[in-house]
Amino acid sequence: MSSLSALTIHELIDLLDRGVCSSEDVVTEVLSAIDARDERVGAYLDYDAEGALAAARSADDARSKGAERILPGIPIGIKDVLNVKGDTCRCGSRILEGYVSPYDATAVARLRQAGALFLGRLNMDEFAMGSTNENSAFQITHNPWNLEHVPGGSSGGSAAAVAAGEAVAALGTDTGGSIRQPASFCGCVGLKPTYGRVSRFGATAFASSLDQIGPITRCVRDAALLLGIMAGRDPLDSTTVEVPVPNYQEALADDLKGMKLGIPREYFVEGIDKEVEQSIRKAIRLCGDLGAEIVEISLPHTEYAVAVYYILATAEASANLARFDGVRYGARDEGHDPMDLYVKTRARYFGPEVKRRIILGTYVLSSGYYDAYYRRGQKVRTLIRRDFEQAFQECDAILAPVAPTTAYRLGEKIEDPLQMYLGDIFTIPASLAGMCGLSVPCGFSDAGLPIGLQIIGDAFREDRVLRVGYAYEQSTEWHKRIPPIRDDEGGR
Repeated sequence: MSSLSALTIHELIDLLDRGVCSSEDVVTEVLSAIDARDERVGAYLDYDAEGALAAARSADDARSKGAERILPGIPIGIKDVLNVKGDTCRCGSRILEGYVSPYDATAVARLRQAGALFLGRLNMDEFAMGSTNENSAFQITHNPWNLEHVPGGSSGGSAAAVAAGEAVAALGTDTGGSIRQPASFCGCVGLKPTYGRVSRFGATAFASSLDQIGPITRCVRDAALLLGIMAGRDPLDSTTVEVPVPNYQEALADDLKGMKLGIPREYFVEGIDKEVEQSIRKAIRLCGDLGAEIVEISLPHTEYAVAVYYILATAEASANLARFDGVRYGARDEGHDPMDLYVKTRARYFGPEVKRRIILGTYVLSSGYYDAYYRRGQKVRTLIRRDFEQAFQECDAILAPVAPTTAYRLGEKIEDPLQMYLGDIFTIPASLAGMCGLSVPCGFSDAGLPIGLQIIGDAFREDRVLRVGYAYEQSTEWHKRIPPIRDDEGGR
C-alpha cells in the first residue's frame, strides 16, 4: 500500500471504513511528510502537530462510538487568507502579525462539521496578490516537481502541500486564477466555484466581486466531495445565491456522450508555449474520443480581460485594504498623530506588490479618472460576461489552457510585474464573468513540469465541469504521477 499521505480522500475514507487504518495513522504520516519535505518545499507558515493528532484521536473515538462523518478525521491544509478559530491569519503579510482569528470562515466551519481537521497555515502571496508565491512576506514556496521553480500563486502553498503529500487536500482562494494556476503548475486538481456558490465569509477580502474559496485536491472526485460540503447559501454572506446544491459526485461519469465542448479560438494565440498547446490539443482530442462533440467558439473580448481585471481588482483592493491601518489589529508603528501612524504602519508592513496595487486602485477610483477607468472597466466586464453567456448557448463547457506556460523559474518574473500579469490571460476572463473553472493535469513538459487543462462552465454548472474533468482524468494517468520529492512513496 502507498503511504497514507499519498492517497486521495476517497481512498482514505475507504481504508478508515474498513478499519485498515485510523485517522491518527493518517495524520501521523502526513506530519512525517511535512517534517521530511517542508524545509525544502516551504508550503507551511506554521502547523500544529499536537493539535492535529489530538483532533485525529477524537475522530477515531467518535467513529468507534458509531458517529458517521463525511470526512472522518481527514487532514486538510488552509490557505493563510482563511480564518480558522484560534489560528493566526496573517494573509502572508507582516501587517497582520499577532492577529489570531476568533471565528471560523463558513467554508471551514462546514468542513469541520463534516469531520475534517486542519493541519496549519499554508503560504501565499501577500493578500493573495501574485502568481508565484514570491510575494509572501515570510518565505518562498518551491514547486515539488522542481524546487528551482515557483508553485504558482496566490494559493501556491496549498497546491505545493497537496503535490508534496503534506496535505490530503487544501483550501485556496481564486480571484483571477489563484486556485487554477497553482494547481496546473503543481499537477493537482483545482476548482474555482461560481461566484456566489461558496460563502466568502471569513476569507480576508482582496477583490470582493471576484474572490471565491475552492478546493485543491489529488483527484476530481475529491474536489466534488469538498465542494458539496462547502457550497450553499450562507446568511453571513449576502453574495451567496439560493441555488440548489446538487450531489456533484453523482454527476461524475466515465464518458462524455451527449456533451458539446467549446474551444475558444482566442485562447490559442501566439505566445503560448508549444508543449502546453500540444498537451491541451491532445486532451481535446481525447474528450472527443470519449463521446463529446467538439465545436469552435469565440470569446471576442478576451484580449481586454487582463486590463479590465487589473483596474477592477486593484480598485476593490484599495478599498478593502484600507482597514489595515495599525489601529484595530495587527502590527503598528507609532506616530505623532493618527495620519502619521497610518502612513508609517502601511509603509513599513505592506510589501511592494500590495503597495503597487493599492496605488493603482486608488488612482483609478480618484476624481477625474473614475469614469475613464473604473466605470469603463465595468462596462467591458459586462461584455466579457455576455461572451460566455453566448458561448454556453452553443456548448456545455469550454476547454482551454490554464496558463500559457509551465511553472516559471524562481525570480524569472518577479522584477517584471506586467509579464506576470499577462500570464493570467486564460484564467481571468472566467473570473470576471463569475463562471466556474476546473484545472486537471493533462501532461508534462520535456523538463518534467506539469501542464493543466482548464474546463470552464456556466454559472452554477459545476456538475458539468466536474463530469468533464472526471471522464478525462479516468482515461489518463497524469494525476497519478508523483513529484521527485515524493519518490520514497513509490507509485500510486
